[in-house]
Amino acid sequence: MYLVKTPQIIQNLFPNFTWKIPTAEKVIYLTFDDGPVPAVTPWVLEQLEKYDAKATFFCVGDNIRKHPDTFRQVLNAGHAVGNHTFNHLNGWTTENIPYFHNIRHCANRMNSVLFRPPYGRLKPKQAQFLQRHYRIVMWDVLSGDFDPKISSEQCLANVVNNADTGSIVVFHDSVKAEEKLREVLPQVLEHFTAQGYHFGKLNEQELITQRAKVSA
Repeated sequence: MYLVKTPQIIQNLFPNFTWKIPTAEKVIYLTFDDGPVPAVTPWVLEQLEKYDAKATFFCVGDNIRKHPDTFRQVLNAGHAVGNHTFNHLNGWTTENIPYFHNIRHCANRMNSVLFRPPYGRLKPKQAQFLQRHYRIVMWDVLSGDFDPKISSEQCLANVVNNADTGSIVVFHDSVKAEEKLREVLPQVLEHFTAQGYHFGKLNEQELITQRAKVSA
């Protein structure tokens, strides 16, 4: 069970998390979780390049370790990256100190203050601690590309029917999501480009400034 569109009430309950970017600009923020994976990530980069699109990749540290060349491809293409733990840990089922150490292990392989918890799951104490060091990025649209129970058509509809100005959209550059991603991503890029949108990467400094305003 998951929510395709994050309700505003949930976003309001956790104002220190980034769910959506407040902007009047017609921009959508595509994000890709769980990579880098040689079988998928380079293809994603090719699709983005066709539309001069930038994105943000929330990377698993162990995948960076195993596939450093693919990770460098992401950076060299000018995209943003964020921490997604070293072993894709679920914060709800992991003790705090091992969870923090796992995040630090991933941080040793990248330079980013962006963090997205796998499954979107964090304990309150984990969130409280991590907010001192990271900008926690969630989402307002979840494509469902990881879900074997939905069709590619439904995955596409999840995005085109829910994303709008400033939306943060989640895809996965993983083998599990590959089949749907290969069908849906080109259509999403084409659809929103035709609607006059462009695709941006998350800016660390802007998110830090935004957090300061929320906390003030």
